[in-house]
Amino acid sequence: MKPLLSIFFLTSISLAFGEERIALFNGKDLSGWTVDVPNADGDPSHPPVFIVREGKLVSLGKPGGHLITKDSFSDYKLIVEYRFANEAGNCGVLVHASTPRVLYQMFPQSIEVQMMHQQAGDFWCIHEDIHVPDMEKRRPKQNPAQAFGGKKSDARRIINLTDGSEKPLGDWNTMEIECKGDEVIVHVNGALVNHGSKCTAKEGKIALQAEGVEVEFRKVELKKLK
Repeated sequence: MKPLLSIFFLTSISLAFGEERIALFNGKDLSGWTVDVPNADGDPSHPPVFIVREGKLVSLGKPGGHLITKDSFSDYKLIVEYRFANEAGNCGVLVHASTPRVLYQMFPQSIEVQMMHQQAGDFWCIHEDIHVPDMEKRRPKQNPAQAFGGKKSDARRIINLTDGSEKPLGDWNTMEIECKGDEVIVHVNGALVNHGSKCTAKEGKIALQAEGVEVEFRKVELKKLK
């Protein structure tokens, strides 16, 4: 049985033309999300890593961790508008997230859609797996014996189709991630940057990363697919 959507999460739903849209970020607070920052374990006075500032959701970047939805989802398109406001760096959107801290005692089991500046759209497999065309070319191995997979010792990175779709540093980017069945399709600013299939997970939570530098989000919206 799939979980019901939390009442907090229904901050904005549009049923126009039969579409169901859910604003995962309400512009005011972090309702509907949980924070997982290992460095903050057992320290209630630890400064927040994810905040709301001037109507934007902000990942401060340090220490590393994740902001994770309370609910799980399947068959949807996720629209994320984001920017690196001050300096280029790393971040990511994780889909089909489940077991926390399975990799490096930090990353939840998931498929990461990379947001690192000039690498947006790469896949990183985290105890899940996904296939793309030209696997041997786009999924570099450290040695011929290395396996394709999501474990620590596997070839986990799948290079995107193009690095040329991001806007200049400081401008807003739009990333659309379509999860339909066992497929994950990623567009950045309207350009197709990755398309995987045979994903080992078809549903799960959604997570945003803190991974080094400050990233602002002004929209995190989900559209359910029929």
